[in-house]
Amino acid sequence: MFKLIKTQGKARRGEFSTVHGTIQTPVFMNVGTCAAIKGGVSSMDLKDIGCQVELSNTYHLHIRPGDTLIHKMGGLHKFMNWDRPILTDSGGFQVFSLAQLRRIEEEGVLFASHVDGKRIFMGPEESMRIQSNLASTIAMAFDECIENPAPYDYVRRSTERTTRWLERCKKEMEHLNSLSHTINKKQMLFGINQGSTYDDIRKEHMQQIAEFDLDGYAIGGLAVGETHEQMYHIIEQVEPYMPVDKPRYLMGVGTPVNIIEAVSRGVDFFDCVMPSRNARHGHVFTHEGIINIMNVKYEMDDLPIEEGCCCPACKNYSRSYIRHLFKAKEMLAQRLCVLHNLYFYNNLMQEIRDALDEDRFDEYKAQNAAKMGRRI
Repeated sequence: MFKLIKTQGKARRGEFSTVHGTIQTPVFMNVGTCAAIKGGVSSMDLKDIGCQVELSNTYHLHIRPGDTLIHKMGGLHKFMNWDRPILTDSGGFQVFSLAQLRRIEEEGVLFASHVDGKRIFMGPEESMRIQSNLASTIAMAFDECIENPAPYDYVRRSTERTTRWLERCKKEMEHLNSLSHTINKKQMLFGINQGSTYDDIRKEHMQQIAEFDLDGYAIGGLAVGETHEQMYHIIEQVEPYMPVDKPRYLMGVGTPVNIIEAVSRGVDFFDCVMPSRNARHGHVFTHEGIINIMNVKYEMDDLPIEEGCCCPACKNYSRSYIRHLFKAKEMLAQRLCVLHNLYFYNNLMQEIRDALDEDRFDEYKAQNAAKMGRRI
């Protein structure tokens, strides 16, 4: 399923074949938590801006509109009119983000819905059943995302429980994929490495879950309180124990600089809400750095967000006009900036793939990593 085409140092160029199409890696997955990109971006728009994989969230879709409804509607692909790969998060991140509304036990997690307070139980089996109903291409194993920093003893106990949950996830998915009413009988399963910022726990856990022979492996529990240097260090510690012939996914990361740095350390898959979230507040990415389109200096600027960019916003509108839309509280402002940022991220991944194909990734990193992170 995963073909490693070539490497440059630790950086990897590959192809991942799925039932919904082949993914060229490294890849950025565009985050549509509730089966939609916030900012008025449609699935047709995603194709126009080069999106390969859409990502949705198990917990949120279970809450609303309900995974059984989506199953009755033919699965998530049909429901949102998207025929390319979809990855669904397991709901495990909500164990972290809804810390005040949950209780963790060996069987799973008892939640209070953030919408209406309704009590919800989710464990490995429930997460797999929900994701099977959604019929995503790739399902993530149910885990506990631990905040950083966290006490060593708790992290070890939690990570051991995550391993036991993974075993249950794999067993349940194999069962679900065999059922006649299952929409996607070739649904894949990725395991998640945890361990906070403790090198020994991270390495031990990666070695343990690699033995499950899953379709791919993720590094979770990062970008939740640690520094960028700590994050890069953890990737370096874990990477040697990740199977070479399986895709590697760094969850919830991150900035263009984070992505370039993580690719250089052997990561293949990325996702982050940052490009769309920042865009809705007028913060847009360019090769020269980050622009706040709300700044007064753009009031009469007739240039596009980034000269040479081929996104719908840059091909048709000026910084001055987009700034005006924000000031006038027009929804079009958010849509144009989200389209630009997502195009930028997808194009960034294409540039990285091209650089790897042409054996010049190190030069690409040296030329772009530092300046992409600065604020203009």
